[in-house]
Amino acid sequence: MADKTSELARTLKRLGRYFLAVGAFSFVINLLLLTPSLYMLQVYDRVLSSRNETTLWVLTLLALGLFVLMSALEFVRSRVLVRIGGAMEAELTCRVFDAAFEASLRRGGQDARQALTDLTNLRQFLTGNGPFAFFDAPWTPIYLVVLYLLHPWLGWFGTGASLVLIFLTLATEWLTQAPLKEANRFGAQALSFAGDSLINAEVIEALGMLPNLRRRWQDKHFKMLALQNLASDRAGLISSVTRWVRVSVQSLVLGLGAYLVLRDEVTAGAMIAGSILLGRALAPVEQLIANWRGFVQARQCYSRLNELLTRFPPRLERLSLLPPRGHVTVENAIAFPPNAQLPALRGVTFEIPAGTVVGVIGPSAAGKSTLARLLVGVWQPHAGKVRLDGAELAHWDRQELAQFLGYLPQDVELFEGTVAENIARFGALDAEKIIAAAKRAGVHEMILRLPQGYETQIGPGGTVLSGGQRQRIALARALYGDPRLIVLDEPNSNLDDVGEAALVAALHTSKTEGRTVVVITHRLSVLSAVDRLLVLRDGLLQAYGSRDDILRALQQQAAQIKAVR
Repeated sequence: MADKTSELARTLKRLGRYFLAVGAFSFVINLLLLTPSLYMLQVYDRVLSSRNETTLWVLTLLALGLFVLMSALEFVRSRVLVRIGGAMEAELTCRVFDAAFEASLRRGGQDARQALTDLTNLRQFLTGNGPFAFFDAPWTPIYLVVLYLLHPWLGWFGTGASLVLIFLTLATEWLTQAPLKEANRFGAQALSFAGDSLINAEVIEALGMLPNLRRRWQDKHFKMLALQNLASDRAGLISSVTRWVRVSVQSLVLGLGAYLVLRDEVTAGAMIAGSILLGRALAPVEQLIANWRGFVQARQCYSRLNELLTRFPPRLERLSLLPPRGHVTVENAIAFPPNAQLPALRGVTFEIPAGTVVGVIGPSAAGKSTLARLLVGVWQPHAGKVRLDGAELAHWDRQELAQFLGYLPQDVELFEGTVAENIARFGALDAEKIIAAAKRAGVHEMILRLPQGYETQIGPGGTVLSGGQRQRIALARALYGDPRLIVLDEPNSNLDDVGEAALVAALHTSKTEGRTVVVITHRLSVLSAVDRLLVLRDGLLQAYGSRDDILRALQQQAAQIKAVR
């Protein structure tokens, strides 16, 4: 029978033997924590009454030895928890990164940093003091049993004090859960908004948008602060009450013990031992209260990670297919952009023979960029099929397919690193392939003129380069290796005449080499290199055929419209 537990739960289950080891250490540590009570009991009831110094020395040395053992076990227990957290993060880091990437890809720019932050927060909780409270909590009733053995009244007093503190712990959960959850939601929104906005710092500065954007960020941030303050105020009130109860109980148990001593029902040693035992019985409860906020945060992180990993499972391994020739078939494709209510493409059907260069034209919002994303498998159609050499793109192994694809998005995306690393897609640096791609894109000479040539660091997002340089290097990246299908979305939007001439030459070279190219453009100069034209309007395929026939039909249509006017 298949395992129904979540991926995150299975990971923690595999680490279960280490948690058992921590539990075993906690058992011995808590057993050794009886030492102060027993030591005081023996000193008061045996040493003081017998006035035997040898007994005092033996008891003291024994107690010190047990304290050393307890400290060593606590150190080992902490190291084991650190190793558990490290092992958990090592096992899940790549998986969470991939799932966060899928979430960002499928949901249209969702902030992937939250998932990585959640994993770090969960690891920090597991390696902190929070888990100790849960491992030590089962010892509270054991200490209370020892109190009952000293005297029933001491046991009942300790039980009542424990119940009061447990009630205060639950009250902390009830009163802080809702505001903390809302605070985290607004905090994530504020972080995402700030990150997305500050990327466009130049536009913000030029258009004087900073006060308006800051005000919008503050609205979210201040809502988060208000909710956090509300939760902190409630938790602080309960914490103050808890401290009052704790101090009062510690004093009252001594008073109760003294009363029982006056009645000759317990010894003075039992009075002191009872006070120490009650402190140990209440310590785990106090520790739970002190770490409750961290526990709530860790639980929310676990819930979000669990939902993310469940929603975006690992990609299935696919059977390797033969290298494609570049024959593209789109069958009645319907596509919705992430979070969109209306389709960007509606029942589009066409076919591109291998080695054909197709130009895609149409007005804004016609669905051209959506089509580009479908052709390279970035988005999946909600209905219909997109095939490469007869196989659906979804049936290809993604990494295997990528080596046969070239893609230049409308918004050029380069990454921090060298020019060579960006062209090579951050894979192995094969100088021959890198230079061949650069020459094919007509940027080899331009790159050589950069300060360090191919080793030039381009900065985050390629900020060191101009817009045209970024676009031309991204074109070289699209042409890297042996792509059989190349999709270029507005590849000349930032190019000058020299860059555009290099682009047209690259299209001719690709056609000569038998590569299938789809180029989306608004500039007619690029169309000299295409074989066919595809016209989109409002998500519908308006026309598809040879370049000359489509251009002639469009000119006739424009002339008719002009005549009517």
